[in-house]
Amino acid sequence: MADSILGRFLWHELLTSDMKAAEQFYKPVVGWTTTPFEGNPEPYDMWTRPDGAPMGGVMTLPKGMNVPPHWGMYVGVPRLEEAVAAVEKLGGSWMSPVIDVPTVGRMRTMKDPQGAMFSIYEPLNPPQAPEGEPKLGDVSWHELYTTDAEAAMNFYTTLFGWKPTDSMDMGEMGKYHMFGRSFPLGGMMNKPPQMAQVPPGWSMYFRVDDVHAAADRVKANGGQVTNGPMEVPGGDWIVNCMDPQGAAFSMHHRK
Repeated sequence: MADSILGRFLWHELLTSDMKAAEQFYKPVVGWTTTPFEGNPEPYDMWTRPDGAPMGGVMTLPKGMNVPPHWGMYVGVPRLEEAVAAVEKLGGSWMSPVIDVPTVGRMRTMKDPQGAMFSIYEPLNPPQAPEGEPKLGDVSWHELYTTDAEAAMNFYTTLFGWKPTDSMDMGEMGKYHMFGRSFPLGGMMNKPPQMAQVPPGWSMYFRVDDVHAAADRVKANGGQVTNGPMEVPGGDWIVNCMDPQGAAFSMHHRK
């Protein structure tokens, strides 16, 4: 179990200012349904892919959490305390106490040395489905905008065992560093000058049938298209968006 858990993306979560409004937006845009997670002290719903498998959750931003609506990611670790110690040894830090969810597992929100947030998750039981290529409704790409992409790549590959796969020259922004496991997972790059005021952070790409139709659904449901749709090297298409509550997200389709 330990080998398969370490570095595997296990969950994605939207923290938002209006949970029900966010659900009414994403359901038609991405094609998810929602299922309540019973037994949680606060309302919590799970996002379910078109094939019926849960891929993440949505909840209202906790009181006192002074951050805008955003998507977060949970990366698997076999032992939480050891992972926290490894993060700290590599120059990162923790941002939340340990969160213990009965019957689910233990998790903690961390920060990498450049300041990007991510969460580590020690599941109580191994994932039911084997790891594989992202399906429709899954997060199909994880992208980090940071202040030092090479240092960030070193941090995450050391911590999670992700493998550098390829890189592309992005001109003044330096290289776009890609990483994966048995299949591609995402990329890291330095923030462009126009993002100077934006803190380092991870962004999620959801896999859809067609980003052009999905971009129309974003606009029809009160969201914004901030960039694209555009073709990327290799022939896939992406579009960058913002939901009505202000959380950034992207969508992607295969060529």
